Amino acid sequence: MKIGATYDDLVAVPENFVAEIFDGELYASPRPALPHAHATSVLGMELGGPFHRGRNGPGGWWLLYEPELHLGKDILVPDLAAWRRERLPAMPREAYLTLAPDWVCEVMSASTEAIDRGKKLGIYARERVAHAWLVNPTLHTLEVLSLQPDRWTLVATYEGDARVRAQPFDEAEIELGALWT
Repeated sequence: MKIGATYDDLVAVPENFVAEIFDGELYASPRPALPHAHATSVLGMELGGPFHRGRNGPGGWWLLYEPELHLGKDILVPDLAAWRRERLPAMPREAYLTLAPDWVCEVMSASTEAIDRGKKLGIYARERVAHAWLVNPTLHTLEVLSLQPDRWTLVATYEGDARVRAQPFDEAEIELGALWT
């Protein structure tokens, strides 16, 4: 952790780390373990077909893996994030986005869970992100949160091999068991 961090400090972090800045403090976390990467990849594929590309589903979303978000003075890298295309009609050319997503997903790791549930959810609430999912590949759980109106409300918790329809992607069914290694 470095206080008074700049974007140059973030860029200088070795590539095998995920670097973020919250309230002027630089946080660098090692790349996630394979169960985390697997859960993120599978969930991205499950949602990407029907929502990003519109295959057998409604389409209308941009879904990105680990996008860099510049939200005020904070720089975050959620595991997955999505924007409704009516809010983000075209993908920007820059290496980061300044428009807060409509949905974020954080996949829990022992080293980042406190930050994900604390600082990051606080910033997402401040920026009016409407939906957040917290996936725990160790406990085999999915927590679905909704912003109501200025605080997070737990909508549902799913576990194990459940088949899930969860907002804002409740038009498609997700098999949670596919996320776990």
